[in-house]
Amino acid sequence: MFKKYIPVACAILLACTTASAQDQVLNIYSARHYPTDEALYTNFSKATGIKINRVDADDAGILARLKAEGTASPADVILLVDAARLWKGEIEGLFQPVKSKLLNDAIPVNLRGKATADGASPWFGFSTRARVIVYNKVKIQKEDVDTYEELGDPKNKGKLCIRSGSHPYNLSLFGAVLEHLGEVKTEAWLKGMVSNMARAPKGGDTDQIKAVAAGECGIAVSNTYYLARIMRSDKPEDKAIMDHVGVVFPNQASWGTHVNIAGGAVAKNAKHPDNAIKFLEYLASAQAQDHFANGNNEWPAAKGVKINNPALMAMTGGSFKNETIPISAVGMNQVRVQQMLDRVGFK
Repeated sequence: MFKKYIPVACAILLACTTASAQDQVLNIYSARHYPTDEALYTNFSKATGIKINRVDADDAGILARLKAEGTASPADVILLVDAARLWKGEIEGLFQPVKSKLLNDAIPVNLRGKATADGASPWFGFSTRARVIVYNKVKIQKEDVDTYEELGDPKNKGKLCIRSGSHPYNLSLFGAVLEHLGEVKTEAWLKGMVSNMARAPKGGDTDQIKAVAAGECGIAVSNTYYLARIMRSDKPEDKAIMDHVGVVFPNQASWGTHVNIAGGAVAKNAKHPDNAIKFLEYLASAQAQDHFANGNNEWPAAKGVKINNPALMAMTGGSFKNETIPISAVGMNQVRVQQMLDRVGFK
């Protein structure tokens, strides 16, 4: 019986080819559940030949999974949609610092994690979304809801619709308000919002917008991209919603509107770190940044990227004042915020 013979040189070549094929992989844990993002992954794979495997979960689930998997985790890239969760992943040591001139040049310092002495950052923000107030144009005067503080003002009693206070988008907003107002005023504000609710917290941001349009409540809080989706829709029912709903970017005369971020990091135990960095650098490219703006109605994070999304332009006229507090402060405040929510009965 003959044994199959492979020359040494060929054996080495086969081993190299197999290793090369294995290296052309990128495993992503993503909290971005937007169908339009499929184009991002497809374009990256076409440009690089790197195959993407993806696991979708929410921010908290992804961080918990990383901790449970430890060094055995296959994750290379982590994509999260909340600044406080990015900060939590950073302080829990779940990310590895990335030193990239391209990323440092493109992404502003305030949209990155805390850098090491040599300029490496544990995570980078790639898009932003503002947390705005929507109001019923027939029932509510815009000047009565042009600050976050007014959400808890007695003049708006029985008018507020909002999703769960413990949702990451609200926790980050409340953590930011705590940084601005201090503990006593923030807790009084949260208590005022509970008194002002038209109904118990439920649903997502889109549900709040629809409730305002239907007159079930007069005011609500939403991330801008939910509103932009409705604005860009051709459906008659969505056009009817926008006939009834206005939007205000709060606190333009003071500290500015609260802005949250979506960002990415290289997992601490990434098996394909080079591919992971290539992907993060791709997300900072003009092509990907344009996709964030036009595909999912987010504001680009990279410097010098122009916005041509008609809904975002219509909301702001092209620009607005946003707050500039450190992301770390928002993250650190969330434990105290949750305690306040429990005390005032904000579910």
